[in-house]
Amino acid sequence: MESLKVKDYMNVRPVTFSESMSLSVALDKLLTAKQIGGPVINEYKQVIGFLSEQDMIHTLLKVGYHCQDSHTVKDCMRDDVLTVSSDDSIIELAQIMTGQKPKIYPVVDNGQLLGVITRRDVLTAISTHLGDSFKHPL
Repeated sequence: MESLKVKDYMNVRPVTFSESMSLSVALDKLLTAKQIGGPVINEYKQVIGFLSEQDMIHTLLKVGYHCQDSHTVKDCMRDDVLTVSSDDSIIELAQIMTGQKPKIYPVVDNGQLLGVITRRDVLTAISTHLGDSFKHPL
C-alpha cells in the first residue's frame, strides 16, 4: 500500500482563486465547484495562500451585514499553506491527516500547483487498494 501516490488520486482541476478576486466572486466559484476550499495562486501558478469555507464565513457575515463587497480573497486567505508533492505516499499523507491538519492539500511540484488532494481522495485510495478484504457482507 506504500506505493499509492498522491498523483494517482488528486483532483487535477481544483477550484483556484487570485488574491485580488472579490469575496463574492470567490464564494460563487467555491459553491459552484462544490469544494470546501482551494489554493490561491499567482500568475505563475504558484500557491501563495489558501481559501476555505471556514475562512470566508466570518468575513462574509460582516460583508452581508454592512452590504459591502469591498473585501478580496487576500483579506481572508491563509498564507501558511501546507502542501504535498505528487510523488508523496497516500499512507504518509493519511497519517498526517489523522491530526488536526487541513482536510485538503494543494499538490505542488517544482513550485507550481498541479492539483489538490482531500481526505475523501485519501479514503478512496485506501478503499480501492483494500478492495474486497475491507468490505463486509450485509
